[in-house]
Parts: sequence; structure tokens; C-alpha cells
Amino acid sequence: MQVIFVVLNKIDCLDDLLARLKKAGVTGGTIVESTGMVKSLDESDESYLLGSLRLFLENPLPESRTIFFIVNDDQVDLVRKTVDDAVGGINNPHTGIIFGMPISFADGLIKK
Repeated sequence: MQVIFVVLNKIDCLDDLLARLKKAGVTGGTIVESTGMVKSLDESDESYLLGSLRLFLENPLPESRTIFFIVNDDQVDLVRKTVDDAVGGINNPHTGIIFGMPISFADGLIKK
């Protein structure tokens, strides 16, 4: 089993993404409103490091959604493709990221 995390910056794709994930066999998950670290930095902090960092970054996105769910190992490639298709290419700017991590156990899952 793996836990898959999707940090979705392109939140207008959320409903379509969830519908596609359900069709791909993802039966449940959690959605959290999230904000990137750079956006959260205090705008009034004029320290050299933060000021320099802001010069290299595009306008941080105002909001995102972090979705995480558990899938079987054999579902990972399908889920990755489903996410990529739903957002029009995960590697495009201001779209989001997806990553997975193996898990050793998961209690409390409801089998359907």
C-alpha cells in the first residue's frame, strides 16, 4: 500500500480530479485547504534572506488543496496518470505536485 499526496494549486480542477480518481478506483481520501510556505512568509519581514528569496519566485498562489489517500501498489501508476490527465499536465507551472510513500499498515479502512 501507498499513501499518495496531491498538492493541487490548480483548484478549479478539483471536482473533475475527484470524479476521475473515483472512476480509477480511489474510494476515499482527505482534502485539506493548504497554503505554500512562501505565501505564508510575513510580507513585512524585510530581512535580506527573505527579500532575496522573493526576487526569484513568481507570485505565490493564494491557495491550494492537499489531497491524500491510500491505494494498493498496483494502482499507483493509474492514479498518477489520472491526476496528470485531470490537471492538464502536473509538470506545468502553477499546477501542483504528486508524490507517494509506502506505508506499513493502515487501520480503520472500510472495505467496500
